[in-house]
Amino acid sequence: MTSVLQNVAVDCANAYELARFWSEVTGRPLHPEDRPGAKETQVMLSEGPLLYFNEVAEPTTSKNRLHLCLRPETSREGEVERLLGLGATLVADRREPDGSGWAVLADPEGNEFCVLRSESDRAATATTTTPGMSTSATPGPSASP
Repeated sequence: MTSVLQNVAVDCANAYELARFWSEVTGRPLHPEDRPGAKETQVMLSEGPLLYFNEVAEPTTSKNRLHLCLRPETSREGEVERLLGLGATLVADRREPDGSGWAVLADPEGNEFCVLRSESDRAATATTTTPGMSTSATPGPSASP
């Protein structure tokens, strides 16, 4: 027997406002019943688990041990600028001169997330190391930054 991942839960101070931010990030709607002041809200992703936001009294006291990694449909640089415009803050810049790496941002409540290279960014920095075998500039599996 196995379990199915139902949602990714985020404890927060203002569930509705944080869900609105993530709705803008993902381009996906809030649950139709979510309203300002709701203690629990959801972003309805097109596939995979939901993003679930739950108001809690306790503030975040340390770095997230689990975070989301986003692979934009546009360029990483354009997406970082868009997210900063939505209210994210830049926490750490792990982008390298050769185009590899990622940017660490935080949402309006301080939850960190990464913006990886887009597929087109990855293709632009691909190098051929062996005839007929192409690899990205970043080692590791295809899910790597």
